[in-house]
Amino acid sequence: MSTPETKTGITREKLIELLNEDLSREYQAIIAYVNYSQVLKGAQYMNIAAELEVHAGEELQHAIKLAYQIDYLGGMPSVTPKPVKTSDKATDMLRFDLENEKETIANYRRRVKQADELNEFALSETLRQILTDEQDHLVALATALNEDPPDAGIAD
Repeated sequence: MSTPETKTGITREKLIELLNEDLSREYQAIIAYVNYSQVLKGAQYMNIAAELEVHAGEELQHAIKLAYQIDYLGGMPSVTPKPVKTSDKATDMLRFDLENEKETIANYRRRVKQADELNEFALSETLRQILTDEQDHLVALATALNEDPPDAGIAD
């Protein structure tokens, strides 16, 4: 059964597809954080390495919440992560994570609006909770890189 398009063209089916992309990005984050937390070397990275372990657990919770919402909407949750970049340089790994968090935040901001447009308010609340964690991750990574947190962009 197909849902009618809203003024921006989002349908329930398209939202499921986009949420599955988000889920694949969460899988990517879990893998990256697990890997990076264990391979970061140097005294200056010990605190952020421990923080990345925490992030991995939070990303797993995000994945579970997204899979639940995708199932609720009538879709089949993705099982494939987006590719994970690796490096033997700590700053590269942190930069990869920072860029991924920035992209994730921008996507979730869009997804909140799309969920609201389809009157899926429980989904948009779940996404807002996830956004809070993702923003915390962005700040932690920027701080570890000795930078101000970047602007993740404004949702369309």
